[in-house]
Amino acid sequence: MSENSVLVERLAGMKGARVLCIGDVMLDRFVYGTVDRISPEAPIPVVRIERESAMLGGAGNVVRNLVAVGGNPAFVSVIGDDVAGREVTRLVGEHGEIDPCLVVEPGRQTTIKTRFFASSQQLLRADRETNAPLSDEIRDQVLTRAERLLPEVGALVISDYGKGVLASPVTPELIRRARAAGRPVVVDPKGIDYAIYRGASVLTPNRKELHEATKMAVDSDEAIVAAARHLIATCGVGAVLVTRSQDGMTLVEESGTVHHLPAEAREVYDVSGAGDTVVATLTAAIASGATLLEGARLANVAAGIVVAKVGTAVAFANEIVSALHHDDLWGAETKVVGVDEALDVVGRWRRKGLAVGFTNGCFDLLHPGHVSILAQAKAACDRLVVGLNSDASVGRLKGPTRPVQSEAARATVLASLASVDLVVIFGEDTPLALIETLRPEVLIKGADYSLDTVVGADLVQGWGGQVVLAALVEGQSTTNTIRKLTAG
Repeated sequence: MSENSVLVERLAGMKGARVLCIGDVMLDRFVYGTVDRISPEAPIPVVRIERESAMLGGAGNVVRNLVAVGGNPAFVSVIGDDVAGREVTRLVGEHGEIDPCLVVEPGRQTTIKTRFFASSQQLLRADRETNAPLSDEIRDQVLTRAERLLPEVGALVISDYGKGVLASPVTPELIRRARAAGRPVVVDPKGIDYAIYRGASVLTPNRKELHEATKMAVDSDEAIVAAARHLIATCGVGAVLVTRSQDGMTLVEESGTVHHLPAEAREVYDVSGAGDTVVATLTAAIASGATLLEGARLANVAAGIVVAKVGTAVAFANEIVSALHHDDLWGAETKVVGVDEALDVVGRWRRKGLAVGFTNGCFDLLHPGHVSILAQAKAACDRLVVGLNSDASVGRLKGPTRPVQSEAARATVLASLASVDLVVIFGEDTPLALIETLRPEVLIKGADYSLDTVVGADLVQGWGGQVVLAALVEGQSTTNTIRKLTAG
């Protein structure tokens, strides 16, 4: 199984991952308009406002990213008794996957960051905030709620934006309680005193933050590794994952192991919130049982997706899967999509009155028999979706020596056929769940099956669809091909 195929499996394992996120929530406002003149009052652009939007920022964006990769996060933060605080509460409530614990502190200003854009270019940011530490009463509420939630989660992520929620002694106490409960702790740090993060499993500073915290050079691979090792030694943390913008990431572990991960972004429009994406993806991966390196690789891919979007964005699981397959296919353009995207495409086809067909298989070492069945399948419908067993699924069905080709390689071969309109990789042993989701009008399998043995036949017939058994090409099978190859 290829490295990227393993990461796809790890990503699938993140669905439903329980992560506790604690940190400074804020409201991100976006004001969009056009600029066609300079103010006569001062040499500044005049923005004609066309629309506005708001979303969760700060630790709230970490939670949004946790939901995007399939997690079910618990969220503890503090808001003010104000309009912005109520807006934050409403936005959190829009995500049913989040278990919210928003503590209201009277007199506190909920942090608001307002960004002004014209033609996708950010012109100005204006902030309203309170940086004061929490009162003793509110601090105790935060710690009590955190301790209650820790046994229910797989990891704790601390999102420190320096707005007071995590001011000492909150952060050290959170780390102590999490480690006592046996939970790994990932910290997106702030400030220059990283000693307050002692005991954390991973810190995720960017290059500038690493320099400010260590006062060491960070202008080369060697310098970054040295600075990260200094943090590990002096602050007592398990690892440091340094985000390096166009230079990718560097993971340095307490054991001395170093990994340099190249940048994944193909285009960069806006780096806002990329650090939130990194820490969320990394923590969700660790919480679901992935290794630190696997989590870092997934976080690196996710960050590359986010910086290609404008605004405080998130990376969805299906986008990460597509990016991983894109890399495995050497940049080839393919029809390979995730389930959500397939559902959207199928919906558009149906609105045009097109009949959707579905077939599935492992398609390992594509041969004339496969080509014939796919051609017959396409002839029975207007648009053909092929469900492709993942590498892990093929291994369970065919044995440890299969597949011969990775899921990405098999997918690109299928996608190159004119008879195939979409390819959707699924990890289950049967395509039943995928068939239930896509609800094809036509279900096609080879004539070596009978109607009562075709998975999903009863469902398709139940909603008025048709099951087609395609004629086989005699003597063609992947097993026979492998046997001939290994015989000599």
